[in-house]
Amino acid sequence: MHTPATLVRGGTSKCWLFQQVHVPADRGALEKLLVAAYGSADPVELDGVGGATPTTSKAAVVSASPASGVDVDYLFAQVGIGTGSVEWTSNCGNCATGVALYAVAKGLVPITGDRTRVVMRNTNTGAVLEGLVDTTGGVVHDFGEQTVPGTRAGGVAVGLTFRGPAGRTTGALLPTGLPAQDLRVGGADPVRVTMVDAGAPVVLVDAASAGHTGSEPLDAMGALVPWLRSVRHACAPELGLAVPGAEPGDAVPKVGLVGPPVAYTSTLGDRVTADAYDVSVRMLSMNAPHPAIGLTSAVAVAAAALAEGSVVARAARSPRDGRLRIGTPAGVVAVACEDVRDGVPGRVTVQRAARLLADARIYVPDHAAAPGSRRAA
Repeated sequence: MHTPATLVRGGTSKCWLFQQVHVPADRGALEKLLVAAYGSADPVELDGVGGATPTTSKAAVVSASPASGVDVDYLFAQVGIGTGSVEWTSNCGNCATGVALYAVAKGLVPITGDRTRVVMRNTNTGAVLEGLVDTTGGVVHDFGEQTVPGTRAGGVAVGLTFRGPAGRTTGALLPTGLPAQDLRVGGADPVRVTMVDAGAPVVLVDAASAGHTGSEPLDAMGALVPWLRSVRHACAPELGLAVPGAEPGDAVPKVGLVGPPVAYTSTLGDRVTADAYDVSVRMLSMNAPHPAIGLTSAVAVAAAALAEGSVVARAARSPRDGRLRIGTPAGVVAVACEDVRDGVPGRVTVQRAARLLADARIYVPDHAAAPGSRRAA
């Protein structure tokens, strides 16, 4: 059996996009289909289309939205690697960037001149985003020159804006009511953390309080994964994302280290000076160091920078006009907070790039095939 799908690159992620009419509406049946299509039970996803890294084992199901003022809905899936399971609790801004281009390319949203706005709703979290797609000349472009940290490849420019991102999951920008607090993990000395909900629920650890810098290279971050997972799991109940004593998930809260800017060399070999950015951030993506930064995490970092006393505000240079430059392993990501009221941003924008890579038919075993999928001739 086969299921139609489109592979897109959004920012520094790759994501297979499925139209809702081609896959099951039932979440359990959809998970069964994705696990089979990605080869998710295999840690290298060899017998499937998964990329065997957290940034390339993603999917989204796209449909026209019934909501007023929204063009398309998308359900995001973080497909497990070697787990045979799917995480449904989060959003992915990079995949949303791809969804915006896909919606225009597939005719779900009509072109409106040199720039086409696509309003999207992430049905996992209820987040509403806008993608401003470059359609110069009134056409969809297959290629573009916009680049993002983490790859030298160009793509079609997409400005991605998170609308009203604060408190979408927990109800508040600072879910515990505190800009920062001490957290004890195991028997170790307490570390300073900020728990923030903007884009996604995120736990940001003051790197210095844990004996780190926040500018660690990826191999050093790899050694910190077990400890950062412990931080994530300790904070999940405080954020209302897990019941105390229950088996915690690894999608949310997102977790990472924050520190002051220092000179470093990016994963692309570029030298980044300390004055080229405002704050160092190193995040996990599921259970691996993120090669750059997820956009939902970038939104949370920028929003936290506006909160006096947060670990970001203490480590960072003061944002200029709501703009924050985040130093990531891949380079500097700039984030702009707008419509800020009482320290809460109404809009947060990141400039990204996207490209459609392939239209395909993904073959899956009969027992995992979706309604509407077809048997191969």
